[in-house]
Amino acid sequence: MPLKKDLRLLLKPYYFINILLSLSYIVSKRVPIVCNYVFAQAECELDGRETEILFFLMIVIMIRTRKTGSVTMISYLSSSFVYTKVANLILWFYADIRMGIIFAIIFILCGLVFPEPTYQGPEKVTYLRGANGLQEELHRDTRVVWLIAFYTAWNPACVNFAPIFSELSAEYALENLKFGKVDIGRYPDAAVKYHISDASTSKQLPTLILFKEGKEIERRPYTDHKGKLVKFLFSLDNIKAAFDLNNVHRDCKKNPIKRKEKKAVKAE
Repeated sequence: MPLKKDLRLLLKPYYFINILLSLSYIVSKRVPIVCNYVFAQAECELDGRETEILFFLMIVIMIRTRKTGSVTMISYLSSSFVYTKVANLILWFYADIRMGIIFAIIFILCGLVFPEPTYQGPEKVTYLRGANGLQEELHRDTRVVWLIAFYTAWNPACVNFAPIFSELSAEYALENLKFGKVDIGRYPDAAVKYHISDASTSKQLPTLILFKEGKEIERRPYTDHKGKLVKFLFSLDNIKAAFDLNNVHRDCKKNPIKRKEKKAVKAE
């Protein structure tokens, strides 16, 4: 099912066009008909410098996608598009400055006209305004269990994680089991209060914290007894297991919030 879903997404203009841009140089260089027309060369082979750039690109993509926790084909592609397009830009400028300028214009126009598709599925997420907004919700009714995602809009790992969190909220949310998000890029006070680094090199983005009775019970990623951050892969199954969501959901469902009913006053 996930593979079929990813294949359907590839038909969207954003992915289709970005794949073409990412492969533009190597295809132009390796397909004889295109190569003879574009480069006016009899032999269409990659030279040493071009091979080095492509090899370096492969290493960068492998490292970055590993750090962002990409676990699906779409996640890998989304994480790698920027690097592949920049590499192609360098290669086109290296081959011919005029081709580089044309590619740069196409690069910019495609980014403006075809933005990355956002998650369109159902979600039951409450967006909270900083530490104060979160504290108000936690203490409004301590019978409610909260799973809170701390994120920033610019972090690739947070972008990849967004649809997973939305899917979890749609599956598990109850009146007494709620899902919330706090943008610590916009509300840095929340990052300070919950000891989450929002730096560009931070390995704590995103951070998930489970609250029960208004208190923190579990978080991922977390620091061990030596103060070292323990990495966590934010996949759907890993989150369910780490926060025991199936049992939490079952307990919350068995113990719904009982509303106090007004007793009718009997006339004497």
